[in-house]
Amino acid sequence: MRDKAAVHRTFTGHHMLNVMAAFFAVVIGMNVMMATFASRSWSGLVVEDTYVASQEFNSKAAAMRAMAASGISGNLSLSHDVIHYDIHNRDGSPATVQDVTVRFRRPVGDREDFQLVLTKKSEGRFEVEHHVRSGDWIVEIISRKKDVTVMQEAVRIDMAEYGR
Repeated sequence: MRDKAAVHRTFTGHHMLNVMAAFFAVVIGMNVMMATFASRSWSGLVVEDTYVASQEFNSKAAAMRAMAASGISGNLSLSHDVIHYDIHNRDGSPATVQDVTVRFRRPVGDREDFQLVLTKKSEGRFEVEHHVRSGDWIVEIISRKKDVTVMQEAVRIDMAEYGR
């Protein structure tokens, strides 16, 4: 005589269907979760060639440490479609810089990116008139003296902070 409990313990096609459905539900759920985390936390940094960027990392990091140790710092400000940049030495005196370039990049995408060369108004004071559209921007500022980068920094700004 056959035991009824043994009949219910057999692995059927319905069990296999449930196992497969659960497996794919977990895989799809994890993909959606990871895609959501990635899209919310992506820094927006894009490089042309990741291999070359990784090879240049240590030399760029050393250059940034040297710039930080120099004590030179800058201050970016925007008002009424005018972009201002003040650069000064550790003691607060204006730094001697010949040219300043700013690159405005959107955190995602490059369709609206632009680059400007600021005009020197006085020692350590640069500005340019340009309308910057509302939203978030990553602004890279490069200050040079005779083809030597004196200061390079990147700041993330939200134009809402400037009344736009």
